[in-house]
Amino acid sequence: MATDVHLPLILLAALIATCSPGPATLTIAGTSMMHGRRFGLALAAGVMTGSLMWSVAAALGLGALMLASGWVFEVMRYLGACYLLYLAYKSARSALTPGRMEARRIATPTLRSAFGRGLALHLTNPKAILFFGALYSLGLPQDASGSALALVIVAVGLQSACVFFGYAMLFSTPPMVAGYARLRRWLEAAFALAFGAASLKILTARLG
Repeated sequence: MATDVHLPLILLAALIATCSPGPATLTIAGTSMMHGRRFGLALAAGVMTGSLMWSVAAALGLGALMLASGWVFEVMRYLGACYLLYLAYKSARSALTPGRMEARRIATPTLRSAFGRGLALHLTNPKAILFFGALYSLGLPQDASGSALALVIVAVGLQSACVFFGYAMLFSTPPMVAGYARLRRWLEAAFALAFGAASLKILTARLG
């Protein structure tokens, strides 16, 4: 029953995880500052879609099946690490490229590509399925009803949407954009290091 759901505990754990700096929030922030609010929101929508897909998968028990199939999880793990390395390479190349940000807006992505980038970023994150699996086991009884699962999926999804879209709105404000224009190369270098560190962490962490 829904009364057996520890919803405040689930939402608190999810809030801490989604608000913490990570590849998704860094990418939303960087895209919003460099390309503007529309593209930041599109990327955030992609991240949100990926998060929702993992949430539903964990609720249906697909996460446990993936963990049981070690090779599937390992493939996803290496794909995620490679994608983060790709983002690190792009950020590093941007940091090493001189020039004003206005001249670089020619390379502005489409809204569809921004959405796809956010979706790929979250779907290739092997820790997402671990997070949602642990989250549901933490706050849901084993015999939870379908309505209880639906309640948690919707509640966590709405909260995550507020966080991800909030990041896009915040970092696309004029002061943030102006700050990015002044410190673009330093910020892109920081993004490159963060993505590279996240990739290394995925490759070396004991996820089993």
